[in-house]
Amino acid sequence: MKLVTFDGGPDYGLVGRLDGDTVVELEVPSTRAYFEREGQVGETGRTFALADVRLRAPIAPKKFFHTAGNFREHHEDLVRVDWSHPVNKGIVFFQNVDAVIGPDEPIVYPANLTRELDYELELAIVIGKPGRFFSAEQAVEHIAGYVIFNDITARDIQRKEMESGVFSFSKAIETFCPIGPYIVTADEIDDPHALDMELRVNGDVRQKSNTGRMSVSIPQLVAYHSPQTYSPGDLITTGTIAGVAASTEDPFANYLKPGDVVEAEIEGLGVLRNPVVSWREAYGEDEPSAEMGVPPRVQQWGRA
Repeated sequence: MKLVTFDGGPDYGLVGRLDGDTVVELEVPSTRAYFEREGQVGETGRTFALADVRLRAPIAPKKFFHTAGNFREHHEDLVRVDWSHPVNKGIVFFQNVDAVIGPDEPIVYPANLTRELDYELELAIVIGKPGRFFSAEQAVEHIAGYVIFNDITARDIQRKEMESGVFSFSKAIETFCPIGPYIVTADEIDDPHALDMELRVNGDVRQKSNTGRMSVSIPQLVAYHSPQTYSPGDLITTGTIAGVAASTEDPFANYLKPGDVVEAEIEGLGVLRNPVVSWREAYGEDEPSAEMGVPPRVQQWGRA
């Protein structure tokens, strides 16, 4: 099943399932509630043409767990270009759930904070069953589905954060967390470790790999995070692949800028498309200075 959150006419934040080019509305207030009810929900009887609705972020998670360094190729890419810090296997942190946006929603470029806006294609796991402290063998029963995630990152801020060994601010700025276009339930994915992955910017392929290149398997990742306690609808990312702008010979030629369109695609999970826009285009006013509401140590991060 492909689960969506959508706006249909005057109604906002509806939940449905895709049936070809038709959206069948489900009798549930959110996709989180869908998983809380273990999928035991009815249909309202209303249907919508997919072309006539606006898809939103498919879920608003309670918790969003990040995994870094799970694709060794990403680490090797950054070593090759002598990046400031290695992205080692096992780095974990929380994402700011208020940064989540959906398909076709704009990524807002905060020019007063960063000059190095990068992309990271990732597979995200959707938790369907609550639990804590369980094994990799038990993890499968907690996995409800999968969704595409584009981990937008301000690299100049990230480098400063990584001096302390952790990073969060660089990835948690408003609009930096696109997910979508829908959740595909686990029963529709034969092998989540055999999915082709590709990210394009303005049609040019920047990242291309396969989920089979993970160092740590999906059940192992789910078990690893389980001591932090899961709720239905929580998300776990599996790490990005080679090809981020920061790992290229000329990063500044490849960092995102207003006017770019990013397409993140994973086999069987659709295409997550987001434009990059300036602050003025997004909000109709000049961007506030980097000093507004930003601690002094962070103010210096926003300049390359």
